[in-house]
Amino acid sequence: MIAKLVLFGATGDLAGRYLLPALAALFNAGRLPDDFELVGAAREDHDDDAFRRLAAARLEEHAADVPSAARHKLLDSLRYRRVELHEPSSIAQVIGGDELEGAGSDSTVAVTPVAVYLALPADLFPVAVTALKSLGLPEGSRIVLEKPFGEDLESAVALNRLLAEVAGDAGEQAVFRVDHFLGLATVQNLLGMRLVNRVVEPIWNSTQIEQVDIVWEETLALEGRAAYYDKAGQLKDMVQNHLLQVLCLIAMELPAGPGERELRDSKLDILRSVRPLSAADVASRTRRARYTAGRIGDRAIPAYVDEAGVDATRNTETFAEVVLELDNARWAGTRFVLRTGKAMARNRMEVVVRFRAARTPPRGDVSLPPAPNELRLGLAVEHPNDITLRLTASGGESPPELMPLMLAAELPAQELREYSRVLLEVLAGGSSLSIRGDEAEQAWRLLTPVLDAWNDDEVALEEYPAGSDGPAPRPPATGPEAT
Repeated sequence: MIAKLVLFGATGDLAGRYLLPALAALFNAGRLPDDFELVGAAREDHDDDAFRRLAAARLEEHAADVPSAARHKLLDSLRYRRVELHEPSSIAQVIGGDELEGAGSDSTVAVTPVAVYLALPADLFPVAVTALKSLGLPEGSRIVLEKPFGEDLESAVALNRLLAEVAGDAGEQAVFRVDHFLGLATVQNLLGMRLVNRVVEPIWNSTQIEQVDIVWEETLALEGRAAYYDKAGQLKDMVQNHLLQVLCLIAMELPAGPGERELRDSKLDILRSVRPLSAADVASRTRRARYTAGRIGDRAIPAYVDEAGVDATRNTETFAEVVLELDNARWAGTRFVLRTGKAMARNRMEVVVRFRAARTPPRGDVSLPPAPNELRLGLAVEHPNDITLRLTASGGESPPELMPLMLAAELPAQELREYSRVLLEVLAGGSSLSIRGDEAEQAWRLLTPVLDAWNDDEVALEEYPAGSDGPAPRPPATGPEAT
């Protein structure tokens, strides 16, 4: 296991809100080596003690549930180095630390493997990776990148090419592209449900399933993230990575083997099977919107365009919906609806599998046809991790009435936070929670027609009040689109 983690962007929101609490949780679970070392790096002019005080405050805010002994153990492991990404010597000090001892600019600066986590804005990835390339990393090291992996297909291809040069013979094993959704126990359960329940697989196809909704709607509004979010929007922030990964786990063929490569191959096959969206498809099968002023509970939410740091001329969407179809034998004829929004009325994070309607019972004494069956799989961690199956039964006096029958189960809470799972896999050398380079590129490739059309305002930017269920439903389609 890698025992040294170098965290670029250590004073940022991602580090304070997620990564430091995740590491504290790993210390509490006894999952980190005794000699673990965390080196924080950022542009601020801190020393070790100042950074420890900053980290302690963030842990108090975001990891109060982690015992203080584990938090203090993490704080004791911290060191801090000021860094300028354009100055190789400062990066050498961060990576090499006490092992540097006069190493030249073309020398490997450390003799033990390190995990270098780039918790940075995406536009700084090429700068940081280029600097690491010139510096050289010891064998067994890993570079960890947060999403988004590029801004579009072209930049993603260029970034992957640069990462391949840094990784050398180690290839993808040296690169970890983070999608923390894959660390959610609820998301992992999607695959587990299919692998270990024989009753599921025979009905997991378009013959039985009419539509699959993959939904991530949250009451969270912008919350001070304009610097990143206003340049990304919901399509890039959620659909291009998180929701497409959930689609892969829902729809993929069972892997040919137990290894990480087979799992990632199966996910890539699904992305490649997505039917390309034509201009007409983008117009009829995608929606974008942004929230106006409203209330969520007791909070007054300003309109998105009035949020601090927002450039209204960008027309950034806070709601996105994309309807996809797959061209393969299993799923031809099933619709996959990917829907996500901010500042919504409620937190709704789930996969809804909608089965085709059953035939009307032959008996004439049943008054109404049965409602279609549904399987709901909860994705949220902070709420019960529930699975609900809606069936139909008949009962009551003669003539019998059809009534819904709900079978529900609540899964145990996950032992580790999603970022704890991700960091543990980074340090242990696993890759099942990492996005492979060709996966990232294919995700951009299939959404490029949507990005282009939205950038050219070929799809209207709708509006919805904060605290609502999103934009008003479209009227039912007629003509070919309705079939």
